[in-house]
Amino acid sequence: MEHTASSGGAYGVQVLIAGRHKQWRDDVAAQLRRAGYAPTTVDCGVDAMTVLALGLPVDVLVTDSGLTGELGSVELALEARALRPDLPIILASDGSREQVEFPDIRTDDLYVVQAERTDAVASTVREALSARV
Repeated sequence: MEHTASSGGAYGVQVLIAGRHKQWRDDVAAQLRRAGYAPTTVDCGVDAMTVLALGLPVDVLVTDSGLTGELGSVELALEARALRPDLPIILASDGSREQVEFPDIRTDDLYVVQAERTDAVASTVREALSARV
């Protein structure tokens, strides 16, 4: 297993996963655990923003492109970036949706990944973390 540097301290690399569907969240969390990361899952953008606003350690945010509600995936990315400018954000798409546009957001540490590929999210987290060093 590859060891990666973390700003998460004693708890390792903390990855926040926001997605509506429990099965999807569980699958992504399992990928990340196998890769040695510490996932936290929430089922809506408001809960994800609460985690970020409370100042809990989060090294990477993963959101489902299909996240809807008060804070959908695009709004969540915008709000998260406003609160934590250097937070890498991964938009996980199932491939059936159109390309998501992120107006007014810096995209150099915004990643899009096809979530149905085995371990695609975990490898993208690794890529995002290595780009920060």
